[in-house]
Parts: sequence; C-alpha cells; structure tokens
Amino acid sequence: MMTAHVIIVAAGSGARFGSALPKQYCLLAGRPVLMHTIARMREALPDAAVTLVLSSDMRAYWQELCAAHDFVSPPVVDGGATRSESVARALAAMPAAAPDDVVLVHDGARPLVDTRCVRAVMAAMAAADVCGAMPVVPVTDSLRELRADGSSDAIDRSRYRAVQTPQAFRAPLLREAYARCAGTSFSDDASLMEHCGYGRFVLTEGSATNIKITNPLDLAVAEAMLAHI
Repeated sequence: MMTAHVIIVAAGSGARFGSALPKQYCLLAGRPVLMHTIARMREALPDAAVTLVLSSDMRAYWQELCAAHDFVSPPVVDGGATRSESVARALAAMPAAAPDDVVLVHDGARPLVDTRCVRAVMAAMAAADVCGAMPVVPVTDSLRELRADGSSDAIDRSRYRAVQTPQAFRAPLLREAYARCAGTSFSDDASLMEHCGYGRFVLTEGSATNIKITNPLDLAVAEAMLAHI
C-alpha cells in the first residue's frame, strides 16, 4: 500500500502580488490562504504526513497566525532561495521512504484544491510503471507563439494543457532527481523529473477552481468561488 507524503511549498515572497504581506498569509474568507491549502490537503489525504516549507523570517509570524486562528501547523522546514531548493530541503527532512511511497508537492497559494483532484493524482500512481502524475486543465484562451523578430503564429490550443498541483512522484526517484540537479532551478517538479529522464507521467483531470493566487484579483475570485463550492 502506498504511503503519501505531502510537501506544501509556501516560502515565496509574493513579489508579484504587490503587497507587503506575502499572498499565502493574506486573509481568504477570514483566515490565511495557507490555512485553507493545508486543510484541504489534510481532508483529501488524512493519513498523509505533511511538511510545510516557509521562509525562515516568516516562521514566527506563522506561529502567531496559528495561535490566533487556533490552527495546528504541520512540521515546518526553512525554505531556500528558489522553489527547487525549498522542495529539496523538505525532501531532506523527510524520513526514509519505501520504493512505492509517493511524495505530493503542492503550492501553498492553491487554497481551493479539491479532494477529487488530489485523489485522482494518487490513484494514477497505483500503476507500477508510473513515475509521476499531475492535474491539468484545458487551455481556454487562444495561443500565439512569438518569433525572435516579433512576429507570431497561431497555435492549436487543443494540443496544450495548463499544469496544476499537487504533482505526485515516487519518493526515491524524486529524491534522486533533486540530488542529480542540485543547484538548478525549475518551475515545477515535473520539469525537473523530465530533465532527469524519468517517465512515464500521467495527466489527470484538474479543476477550474484549483487556481493559484498570484495577484489581488485572484484572491477576490477565490473568495467568490468559496461561496459556490
């Protein structure tokens, strides 16, 4: 039986959010975004061990928030300068994993992930030949590819998918990939695994509500979504 380990990455400064307070600590329906994220992952995988990655200078503030909201935090690991370094530190803090153990890496700024989405990723990992699984959604906007001279070409959007989290991987393989690529930064864990030559990856059905909070408008959208899900 697979054992699940969840890493929630929330060490970013939220510079694009345009606020003095990083987005993961901003209030959504009365409590911080990050608490929604943790609660939903716990609901989806109640038996999973959860590790939270925060920047070291925000740990005390997080403890204050947990006390104020009567919230029990998962164990916390100090993040690194990049997302990849933060995940690597969380992996290093985890106990030794069995070959079939699964690590799910989830963005702390995705507070509306649902149980179906998480469990679909876990179900995909049941196949012995699967190295990783990730939720995706269709691209709804028209796409154009830019050329070096400034011109562009239309692209068939039906051939593309937008990738979400949580992304799931065999624990030993993810650790091995991070060891091989130490000091290199990737936008997500699937990109790192692919760079190291691991496959195969399964795409599962994501969710339109599993948005990533990037700017203040996203926070307003998430608030409206919460009233309907």
